Amino acid sequence: MLRTVLAGLAGGMAMNIAMLLTFRLLGFGWSGDGILLSSPIQSQKLIAVWTQLEPLPLVVANPAPIIIGMVLFGIGHAFIYRSVSAAWPTGIFPRAMRFGGLLFFMTFLFWEFFTPFNQFGEPLPLVALELTFWAIIAIAEAFSIVAIIERKANGV
Repeated sequence: MLRTVLAGLAGGMAMNIAMLLTFRLLGFGWSGDGILLSSPIQSQKLIAVWTQLEPLPLVVANPAPIIIGMVLFGIGHAFIYRSVSAAWPTGIFPRAMRFGGLLFFMTFLFWEFFTPFNQFGEPLPLVALELTFWAIIAIAEAFSIVAIIERKANGV
């Protein structure tokens, strides 16, 4: 149980760091000059939601609850991994790739389809960029969780 919680904490932190390096650094930029806000093809609705319409998203105005929430999601994901991984091939790499794929398709692909594409009218090239960011985030979280659970479980 403790190993699973620790793996989830690591996964949540990996998710936060990967989000910082992808969405914050490249996507939105430190000063709002990232490609997702400055691209001439970007939806004005999406730009307004992130920069003008009050209240601004918590991740912009007060990121602490979102950072903590991502860590809690990481813990939940570690418990999901523990419950499904017994049926998967052995090894950190194959399990992490499978778990990262599961996270990506069940969570992030749905999110991009339903919100930025559906609700905000974000153009497909930028949705594709965001999906690349989400794939990086999913793999970072998955490798963190799997490496801790598998290394400890196998005595490595």
